[in-house]
Amino acid sequence: MSDTKKSAKGPALRKEHDSMGEILVPCDKYWGAQTQRSFENFRIGTEKMPPEVISAFAILKKSAAQANCELGTLPKEKAVLIEKACEEILDGSLDGNFPLAVWQTGSGTQSNMNINEVIAHRGNELAKKTCLHPNDDVNKSQSSNDTFPTAMHIAAIKGIEEHLFPRLDALIKTFKDLEKKHRGIVTTGRTHLQDAVPIAFSQEISGWRTMLERSRDELKTSEKGLLELALGGTAVGTGLNAPKDFDRTVAAYIAQNTGYAFKTAPNKFHALTSLDDMVFSHGALKALAANLMKIANDVRWLASGPRDGLGEITIPANEPGSSIMPGKVNPTQCEAVTMVAVQVMGNDAAIGFAASQGNFQLNVFLPVTIYNFLQSVRLLGDAMESFRIHCALGIKANKAKMKENLHRSLMLVTALTPYIGYEKAAEVAKLAHKKDLSLKEAILELGYMTETDFDAHFHPEKMV
Repeated sequence: MSDTKKSAKGPALRKEHDSMGEILVPCDKYWGAQTQRSFENFRIGTEKMPPEVISAFAILKKSAAQANCELGTLPKEKAVLIEKACEEILDGSLDGNFPLAVWQTGSGTQSNMNINEVIAHRGNELAKKTCLHPNDDVNKSQSSNDTFPTAMHIAAIKGIEEHLFPRLDALIKTFKDLEKKHRGIVTTGRTHLQDAVPIAFSQEISGWRTMLERSRDELKTSEKGLLELALGGTAVGTGLNAPKDFDRTVAAYIAQNTGYAFKTAPNKFHALTSLDDMVFSHGALKALAANLMKIANDVRWLASGPRDGLGEITIPANEPGSSIMPGKVNPTQCEAVTMVAVQVMGNDAAIGFAASQGNFQLNVFLPVTIYNFLQSVRLLGDAMESFRIHCALGIKANKAKMKENLHRSLMLVTALTPYIGYEKAAEVAKLAHKKDLSLKEAILELGYMTETDFDAHFHPEKMV
């Protein structure tokens, strides 16, 4: 760290330099000149580089130091200092040193250098001497062009596995428990928002559960591409300035340091310029969002009322629903889930557009892609947990209302089709609807069955 001086309007500043010259940096921060230039040049929005990306970079830089040390391109003393600084990033000790906006260079170069500068300055402080250089040591054998895609994949895998899956699995279990709890209850099936043949309420819940299980399978499938890493391709995929076997060695260290089966991408030219793995995985996130939208809509339709809607289930009353209508309670958790689903679908569009913009050896829409990806992971995980705790756990069947609606359904006439035929059954349903009769009354009026035959064949609870 260089000369210091007191700013007239803020904290003490020190001089830092890079290839473009000198610039003043706050003395209480570990970043250097390139970070400061980005901080000053991209005052765009409030969105900062996600902490998950910072943590992924710390894992990456630690692993790169270990690989460089093993391959003889970095002295052990320097590797240890880099590792220690990375551990401090991971435990949160250096929070506040990563201020850069998402809306920066599309390769993420400035965030890569932010990490390099913080590690170098903190490592030098630990060593009590200047021995680490952000480019020559911390960034050894690397380029922003292969580190940022690698950090994206690390962050994506950790987000899915450590944030999303635990909450998804908990909601799946909740639906399994609700299935068991509501076995034996028969309700009205509905298609096109119109009455259809009966269905067991447990069967309806099983559909929700399977949607979530299928989404989990799809996300797991998408991890195959995310586990392949660009690191070792350096600037354009040729591996220039990286020692032989660096790509495989560093991938092995990343796997060791994370516990996930990361490996080097077989084709670095693809790994640097394509975002198809992110698109594919986020497509599975979008599918999950679509399923959650459907589930939340089903729940709020079934709970609608409480008197003038379907009212076939009750859900927890968590807060007042109106500032003017006393006693009103709304399906707020369902609404939150559906808003999250809409945001995820929007994120998917942004990621798709970003992935289509690769030019030659690099895609320069990396920060916006990972920002949207991680937001989707975070929102979906949080929304599922909130919905589970504050809504799903409290879902209860209104058995009386289900039975009433079931026996009023005209589509129960379907059970009589094998005995009187489709056209006569349709006539029965139309007459019952026109005169507000029961199906039994209508079929007897038309003379298509005797009361004894009707009673023998009409059992709605057995139609499931």
